[in-house]
Amino acid sequence: AFGKVFYGSKYVLRQSRGMFGLGGTMAILYGQITTNKPVKVTTSTDGKTRHIFDMLIEISENKPVILKKETEGAAGKTGTRVDVMLEGDYIRAAQKIGDYFKQTALVASYANLTLLDPEGRMTIYERATESMPSVPQETLPHPHGMDVEAFKRLIKITDEKTMEKLMGNKHFHRVGETTAKKFLMFAGINPNARPGKLTNEQIVKIVDALQHYPDFLPPDASILSPVGEQILQAGIVKELQPEFSTVVERPPASYSGFPFLVEVGVAYGGRVLEPGRKLLRFANRIPLLYDESSDVSFKVMNEQIDWRRYHVPDEAPLAVITHICSTKVPYKTVGKEYIADRPEIESEIRNALRDALRRLSLYLSKKGSMEAVQRKINIYGKYLPMIAKFATELAERKKPPNYKRLVKESEETPSEEEAGVGDEQKKEGQGKLNGQAKIEEYS
Repeated sequence: AFGKVFYGSKYVLRQSRGMFGLGGTMAILYGQITTNKPVKVTTSTDGKTRHIFDMLIEISENKPVILKKETEGAAGKTGTRVDVMLEGDYIRAAQKIGDYFKQTALVASYANLTLLDPEGRMTIYERATESMPSVPQETLPHPHGMDVEAFKRLIKITDEKTMEKLMGNKHFHRVGETTAKKFLMFAGINPNARPGKLTNEQIVKIVDALQHYPDFLPPDASILSPVGEQILQAGIVKELQPEFSTVVERPPASYSGFPFLVEVGVAYGGRVLEPGRKLLRFANRIPLLYDESSDVSFKVMNEQIDWRRYHVPDEAPLAVITHICSTKVPYKTVGKEYIADRPEIESEIRNALRDALRRLSLYLSKKGSMEAVQRKINIYGKYLPMIAKFATELAERKKPPNYKRLVKESEETPSEEEAGVGDEQKKEGQGKLNGQAKIEEYS
């Protein structure tokens, strides 16, 4: 796992945290290039025995060089630890490293993270939930996502003797015998043709037909592993401490034969968020820190949303969190820092953000109504004692009226959590109006 670069590939798709996994091999290579220090890998799978390796990667032969190997007791602890010594400019990178840890703690609120920086300062991000996302499952490629090189690789590894068998469920996602026959007729290919005998022209013809055949079933997105509303909400609350937050998870969709799913969160107010709208982007739970203005989420947020419609001013302390999970995230460049504006993904982000902003708009409307009523109650509380005193003198009574009881009744209205939405919200407003009417009637 740590001793080879791009050490293998299978003819399947799977949602992974990065393009090639966790990036361990790349980190090891970078450390080896900058410091020439070996990587130390400590691992135990059974909790009984721990194996410790000091090793380098022989780049020319793409194989590990084991410098030292030890075995010791694991004391019941399982897991893997990788120690890499590398050289970097921490002063310039400190802000981004801190942002990366903070945003990782937000999207992976089920993990404990600890950062000990070169200056000796330790930052601990404690988990906020015990819930874990589902494990992503492997799936076969969908015909719409096939290209010429992938199809050539399929022909090379398959044991099937005819094109009809090749196009079945063994190699393609949601393609049965009937669909395979109809497709080959559409492509003008003999179902009994041998895959290994196809010419380059025929392969190009088949791939073009794969991408344009209209009757393939859409990919099944159940194999995806989204963060989940509860986990993402827990992370937002823990890291951003907002006054209001909500998460919207859209139904699965697909682009070019690849399934994907969009999650959008909105956080408003609180002690952490500063004035102005902020965008936090994630792809398969990886924070995207650079080239924000080139990302599809930035385009949707700044060009396709009418913020005035949701009563959200430009200077409002607001954070928008977008997460896209897919078996193949459509990054624009090899740097994997921003996502292409595919129409299907753009539409899902826009719809999810609108749903979240409608919830925020309702909250802001309720908050404004409650603040207006509270201001009136404060005014009544200030002037009612004087009104009661003058009324007592005019009526030539000795005992003043019990105005405090009326103020108390006007304050005893449903709380925001008790009121809910819709009819209950109307009841809340009516209760406040009734309290206000009692005060005015008495005065």
